[in-house]
Amino acid sequence: MIEDQKRSPWIGVMETLDGWGYITAGFSFLVLGMIVFAHAWYMFIATFTVGVLSSVLALIHDLLLVVILLELFRTIINFLKTHVITLEPFLYICIIASTRRILTTGAATAYTKDLTQEVFHQYLLDIGVNVLVIVALVFAVYMASKRTAPPLSP
Repeated sequence: MIEDQKRSPWIGVMETLDGWGYITAGFSFLVLGMIVFAHAWYMFIATFTVGVLSSVLALIHDLLLVVILLELFRTIINFLKTHVITLEPFLYICIIASTRRILTTGAATAYTKDLTQEVFHQYLLDIGVNVLVIVALVFAVYMASKRTAPPLSP
């Protein structure tokens, strides 16, 4: 009993610092998302005349990064409200990250001047692995949603 009384002020301080850590990390994700968003559109406008397709792909790639940062921000907000970290946002982030990888690899391969058979096979392997990862993650989202859904009453 006396031990608990001695530790409880420290636990309160540590919980407060933990909360402030989440708050500062959340604001950092939000600010970084806004910076990446502004930079992505600036680069899109600056490079649009050079190559439309490469500019659009770069913009999509950067906007998906913004979505990832905002999803992390939203996860922190939900944690601060509920003090529970849920699995689903991280699954969505992984799906978006795999999609970004597919787009990046596809764009890089499309602009390769000397596309050898070995590079093309590596590209197909990379795309195949990322597609399998996306399918597995979508299945995980489905399973997680079934787990958290309330049972239907008869």
